[in-house]
Amino acid sequence: MLTILGFAMIATFLVLIMLKKMSPIAALVLIPALFCVFVGKGAKLGDYVIDGVTGLAPTAAMLMFAIVYFGVMIDVGLFDPIVRGILKFCKADPLRIVVGTALLAAIVSLDGDGSTTFMITVSAMYPLYKRLKMSLVVMTGVAAMANGVMNTLPWGGPTARAATALKLDASDIFVPMIPALAMGLVFVIALSYVLGRRERKRLGVLTLDEVLVEEKETETVLVGAGSGSGKDGKRTTGGSGSGTDADLPDDEDEGFQGLDPNRPTLRPKLYWFNALLTVVLLTAMIMEWLPIPVLFLLGAATALTVNFPHMPDQKARLGAHAENVLNVSGMVFAAAVFTGVLQGTGMVDHMAKWLVDNIPDGMGPHMAFVTGILSIPLTYFMSNDGFYFGILPVLAEAGQAHGVSSLEIARASLIGQPLHMSSPLVPAVYVLVGMAKVEFGDHTRFVVKWAALTSLVVLGAGILFGII
Repeated sequence: MLTILGFAMIATFLVLIMLKKMSPIAALVLIPALFCVFVGKGAKLGDYVIDGVTGLAPTAAMLMFAIVYFGVMIDVGLFDPIVRGILKFCKADPLRIVVGTALLAAIVSLDGDGSTTFMITVSAMYPLYKRLKMSLVVMTGVAAMANGVMNTLPWGGPTARAATALKLDASDIFVPMIPALAMGLVFVIALSYVLGRRERKRLGVLTLDEVLVEEKETETVLVGAGSGSGKDGKRTTGGSGSGTDADLPDDEDEGFQGLDPNRPTLRPKLYWFNALLTVVLLTAMIMEWLPIPVLFLLGAATALTVNFPHMPDQKARLGAHAENVLNVSGMVFAAAVFTGVLQGTGMVDHMAKWLVDNIPDGMGPHMAFVTGILSIPLTYFMSNDGFYFGILPVLAEAGQAHGVSSLEIARASLIGQPLHMSSPLVPAVYVLVGMAKVEFGDHTRFVVKWAALTSLVVLGAGILFGII
């Protein structure tokens, strides 16, 4: 019964948010609370929620101060050179913009933190997408898939969890997987090329000079989003650009300036200090000198104090990023209700046992392949902690009984990460959709099929290269 209720709870949640019948925060809270009562454990709902909140509190703190830190770095101009470089590459061509999104997300993902990746990528690319009226779900989907592939880095989380759960060396898991993961990243870039061609066909192409002239005439800067009422007639090819989910109301652009090269928050004299501070912060994250929430707390405090020594300016910067902080932290704590009920009632354990018990005996010698397939839905429907510490040891034990090594099982467990990064249980995805002003349901509808296909490409490459 718990197995059925667990799958029903997840299905109900996904259907309601994709149909936009409930907001993600409301669904994350009310659906599990209702199912907790169905299970007959309503009296323990408070304990489950507190346990969930306690477990996710460090993540929420990390995201809150990470948003403040990188928001300040964006304000003071640390990432302006990256934006200019992307602009030169993209040249206001939708195809290049989508490919540039994938490349930027992949490069920034080297720091191992999804929230950081999404903040930088969206901040750099959002003005281009809005100004050219491109589909924002293409941006969020491509960024999430690129980050999902790169999330398998040893310091990204999944690989370390797999190594810990199975008592293996992280490098022994990751290094042999590099060719397969490289194929996954190539596929994401190729997919971004295809999606970019589709956007180019729909919208046409402007030259960068035309965009800059148009922006000057509409009193906006660079490719910051204006009212959207520019000279669309300058597009040289493609259709009318109407009738798709990419066409958003023009009033959403109001007040958005993009990366204004003359904004008063710029601190060019402190550029190298901010760059060094960021490098030290990322190095400390990778080397694990301190817990990540503590590092971002110290980093945010230092960045605010040095760049904005006057209290009114500090309050203004905190106020400017308060909406993102509130949206993301609120979503994290709401997700804590979902995960708390899922784990506290035992639904996760029963779902995992049911899946393992239903693996045909003939598939025993192919447990690495089975693990790779199972990792796609399982890492989407549950946290990485739940999968790697709860289910992976069971799969590894089953594999060893049929002569499949734990290393192969561990490598196969990384397959589902491209889809995992768009899971409603991943706090970073709310940073992505929140900053991009995209409905979570729209993002889910777009990305699930492509992310699952990316995972299958990685799995196929792993089998082809004899890694899995």
